[in-house]
Amino acid sequence: MDEQNRCISIHHVSKSFGKHQVLDDIHLDIVQGEIFGLLGPSGAGKTTLVKQLAGLDTPTSGENFVFQERMPSLHAMNKIGYMAQSDALYEELSAKENLQFFSSLYGLKGAHQAKRINDVMEIVDLTDHLTKLVSNYSGGMKRRLSLAISLLHQPDILILDEPTVGIDPVLRKNIWEAFYELKKKGTTLLVTTHVMDEAEKCDRLSLIRDGKLIAVGSPKELKEQTNSQTIEEAFLVYGGA
Repeated sequence: MDEQNRCISIHHVSKSFGKHQVLDDIHLDIVQGEIFGLLGPSGAGKTTLVKQLAGLDTPTSGENFVFQERMPSLHAMNKIGYMAQSDALYEELSAKENLQFFSSLYGLKGAHQAKRINDVMEIVDLTDHLTKLVSNYSGGMKRRLSLAISLLHQPDILILDEPTVGIDPVLRKNIWEAFYELKKKGTTLLVTTHVMDEAEKCDRLSLIRDGKLIAVGSPKELKEQTNSQTIEEAFLVYGGA
């Protein structure tokens, strides 16, 4: 793999909380402009890993690099959009006020700020709910607003932890279409999921179980290597089930 094209490099990363090992010697490279999926059951270590890549946590051993900068790096973090599994929103404010607050943290002002707010709300199909209080949003709408916030500063890397949980199938399809559009513009997307049909939509996947990477490849490669019809079957083969 050409080093120039790598935007994320994970070098033998392990993480323990006390005696509990959550990540075990993860070694992985992610290429610029791909949609990369981390697929595994709840508790597999996906969130722990992406929090490190977003600069919000550190490994017990090993190193993470984003654009050749060792994480956590404030410079690299400015190029990352991160959507956590739980929505970090101010419920007593409107969606617009939330967007204005977060965009000001990114240094967006005036007409440019207003344009970005309109652009991201269009992507997540919430334009008609811009002035509504977030406390009146449904769970799915809050997920979509969180996604909009992560897109405000046009990041080079988008890290999305279970981005479509609680979102209905039609909207899930729209959001994935937005992901493909972002990819066309050169954005790298790292998506954690335990939903098999979403895993099929990724360019490449890593299968993670009990804190260990058990396989990496395109969905097609993983199915061919295990003589499986589905990613779910492939996962079970690699996991030794």
